[in-house]
Amino acid sequence: MGVEATSSVSLVVVNFNAGALLTDCIASAIVQVREVIVVDNASIDNSVTQLTRRFPDEPRLRVIQNDQNLGFAAACNIGADAATSPYLLFLNPDCVLESDTVFQLHDVLAAGSEVGMVGGLLVNPDGTEQGGGRRAIPTPWRSFVRAFGLYRFAHRWPRLFFDFHLHKQPLPDQPIEVEAISGACMLVKREAMEDVGPWDEDYFLHCEDLDWCMRFRQKGWKVMFVPCARVTHALGACSRSLPIFVEWHKHKGMMRFYRKFFRHQYPGVLMGLVAVGVWLRFGVVACWKVVSGMGGKQEVGSGK
Repeated sequence: MGVEATSSVSLVVVNFNAGALLTDCIASAIVQVREVIVVDNASIDNSVTQLTRRFPDEPRLRVIQNDQNLGFAAACNIGADAATSPYLLFLNPDCVLESDTVFQLHDVLAAGSEVGMVGGLLVNPDGTEQGGGRRAIPTPWRSFVRAFGLYRFAHRWPRLFFDFHLHKQPLPDQPIEVEAISGACMLVKREAMEDVGPWDEDYFLHCEDLDWCMRFRQKGWKVMFVPCARVTHALGACSRSLPIFVEWHKHKGMMRFYRKFFRHQYPGVLMGLVAVGVWLRFGVVACWKVVSGMGGKQEVGSGK
């Protein structure tokens, strides 16, 4: 099992000022894959230097350095184009894999001809499950339900007030099909990627993973969650500079996602209200970050 996974998986990591986290990430993954491609989005820290010092003359490691920050999706596409394997693992630099994570993901992806994408169990450093690893698509209605706390009525009207945060449900004991996984750890078949198309580069940061999951499912490819494939994710550790900039792109990504997939399903008036809600939320979050002194102390990261 391990030999097959190692010889058929290319790892793509998009880096932007991840510091020592990048080296820890690669160290946990390099023995599980055929090759590692790090796409650096014009980092200004020493993360790439630390990495090359840790792995001097490593034949499996290739670093592609962009002269500007192209965004997460565009950098993922660059890495995918450079990769040579039939399976592509997209992994955030603030993730650390367990010794068998790639093998567990690979087994599920390779076993089903209709499976196009799999993701693992994202856990916090304390071992608790993190949101995002398994989730339902946040449609405008589901987002409304979440924003206004209506999910509390899900026990009475589960179909109407469904909560898309599936990590609050009991952990399954085997792989299950889900609507979406996180771009922080996403193993895909190249065959499926070629059928669906590349990451949508009109997203700069956030929501591009939801977009891809939607498009995979529209093309008939299953998206699977693999609970035994554990990934420790230091959520937000690589996205801490210019947090207002990050929030801007997150909310901009939300609007692109809603308009791209739901504008024909919802009346124009409702979509207008959704837009107002999204940008009001951005205003509240941005003001809170300014007031709390977070507006300029952190560094923009690579993705999820």
